[in-house]
Amino acid sequence: MFDRIDHVGIAVEAIDPALALYEGSFEMKLVHREVVEEQGVEAVLLDLGENHIELLQPLSPDTPVGRFLERSGPGMHHIAYQVSDIDSELERLRAAGIKLIDDQPRVGIRGSLVAFAHPKYTGGVLTEIVQPAEDH
Repeated sequence: MFDRIDHVGIAVEAIDPALALYEGSFEMKLVHREVVEEQGVEAVLLDLGENHIELLQPLSPDTPVGRFLERSGPGMHHIAYQVSDIDSELERLRAAGIKLIDDQPRVGIRGSLVAFAHPKYTGGVLTEIVQPAEDH
């Protein structure tokens, strides 16, 4: 079962100009910045209450976020739901007929475990399942 919304991922062409909007105009606090080579992105997390906005800049055009930007332009990339036990949650989703992009969880930003569900099975929305590092 999903515990809460963890973050909303926003694809951007460049992080620094996007930060000017989110930190400046929206007055959100930057809490983490990291390059995640495995996912081909530079990512930042901004606080929004108990949730986050995650800005994603592709490291190259041939990454998933790079291809997304080419197809769709900047904007909402995914929604992420937090869980306390990612393995059992992925099993529950498989049993419900949801096709997963990731067979096994992988390491995401801040050491969390993450896996993605295919948007064709989730109402057209790329869906990320996140188990925070402190929960594993």
